[in-house]
Amino acid sequence: MTPLDDLVFHHVGIACERIENEIPQYELIGFRREGEIFEDSRQVIRGLFMKTGSMQIELFEFERPRGPEADRHRPVNVPGIYHICFVVKDVDKDYQRLKAAGVPFHFPPQDFGIAKAAYGRDPDGNVFELLQWPTPLKPPRDSSEH
Repeated sequence: MTPLDDLVFHHVGIACERIENEIPQYELIGFRREGEIFEDSRQVIRGLFMKTGSMQIELFEFERPRGPEADRHRPVNVPGIYHICFVVKDVDKDYQRLKAAGVPFHFPPQDFGIAKAAYGRDPDGNVFELLQWPTPLKPPRDSSEH
């Protein structure tokens, strides 16, 4: 199978019950609004792009037909995209800041040996991961340098 030419990641779309409920939490994570909430009257959809660095998310709210109520505790073993990962510099600090703001987490940051991570949920139950890679080790100083 041949890979797609010039493939570039653009965004992840997240369906939500109310866009306004999601915005504050994604702002806490570090996203900023890209424009205003747009509406598509043909499909009765509201949407908003949010961005941090080169990563974008698009929040969608389907006004009609409304989807079922979100299962905010759905298990992550159900097929489909089950989390979004954000690399952070200090997972403990970011976890404490988000937890103090009321963001629910599955557990405090855990050290998995190769990295440290914490998993939380947005207001509609979508799982996100805060991932901290270990600080690169500095090469030993050459003893001949003075």
